[in-house]
Amino acid sequence: MKITRVTSHVLQYDLERELGYSQQYYARRTAHLVEVQTDEGLTGWGECFGPGNVALANKAIVEKVIQPMIIGCDPVDRDAIWHNVYNLLRDHGQKGMPMQALSGVDIALWDLTGKIAGLPLCKLVGGRHRDRLPVYGYGMMLRREGVDAHVARFREEAAAIRDAGFVATKMKVGLGAANDIRLAEAVRLGVGDDFPFMVDANHCYMASDALYVGRALDELNAYWFEEPVAPEDLDGYRELRSKLKTNVSGGEAEFTRWGWRHLLEGRCLDIAQPEVCALGGVSEYLKVLSLAHAHFVPVVNHVWGSAIAVATNLHLLAAMPPVPGGLNPREPMLEFDTTDNRFRDELLVEPMNIQGQVQKSGGYASVPEGPGLGVEPDRDFIERYETVQ
Repeated sequence: MKITRVTSHVLQYDLERELGYSQQYYARRTAHLVEVQTDEGLTGWGECFGPGNVALANKAIVEKVIQPMIIGCDPVDRDAIWHNVYNLLRDHGQKGMPMQALSGVDIALWDLTGKIAGLPLCKLVGGRHRDRLPVYGYGMMLRREGVDAHVARFREEAAAIRDAGFVATKMKVGLGAANDIRLAEAVRLGVGDDFPFMVDANHCYMASDALYVGRALDELNAYWFEEPVAPEDLDGYRELRSKLKTNVSGGEAEFTRWGWRHLLEGRCLDIAQPEVCALGGVSEYLKVLSLAHAHFVPVVNHVWGSAIAVATNLHLLAAMPPVPGGLNPREPMLEFDTTDNRFRDELLVEPMNIQGQVQKSGGYASVPEGPGLGVEPDRDFIERYETVQ
């Protein structure tokens, strides 16, 4: 079997209401799918992390740079393909968009391999440790409104996510340290004393402000403090981890085993959050997971994107061994964006309906059963939302 074509599909639509986080507001939802076709009629699907114009730039990398490197290759030779592409791109991008582009291609090759072997992804990477995953719901995004309006909305939205059946919730911050503490206090009031909540800063603080906010989160019994400082500030991560009782998490902006090596050897994180659609795909994710577990750092994958990303992560989380093991180990959770996302809810021929699963099961989602990723995109849907042919 040979690879005959690699196609990049960038999908977009206008949101009914603008959403924001600490770095920007956005009014369009984007998904970037990668399709790898073969001479025997089988197709694999993957996804690249990166919104808006980043997705358009990644489309060019996928189709104009990576595709010529892998045409004619056997799709099962995933590791050989990965290292050949990485080596040829090494002088031009060891991090960032080239790795995001390679991630989508690599995920598609794993999907293809599963279809060839007749096995789901979770079986290919080692086997299931669990058939379903607890799901946490995040929302509470920033808007162009005053602090008091944010406080009232965050309290209500946090309670709604809890009542929808999710096992935990996550909020955004980015209004300034003092105002962000008010937001966290509102979320704690909204969910009650015992419900886990997490705080995502998207690296908006200097270490001193992050410490100020983090100490307030300690008092509120937050579960983790995500990306409190810039991803380059490893000393800041170490300082926060040594001074806070709240777990310090991060890593979605890190790439490959070589980037993750510094985070983990530096003892920067309590919880690692690799993004499989960015760091290098499934092939590289498995190496990062091994590194994290070698340092006894639990992993809760970062998940953002379409149903392809969700399905990929369900498989990887199902196959993740417990660390350190035992009768009642800490279980990984699936991250689930509760805001409007047609590319997650309507993309597939047979939708996964994560929200419905969570509501019925008391907070859990099942792993797709079919070969590869176990899901199939609806081509009519793709054609309807594709921005660049």
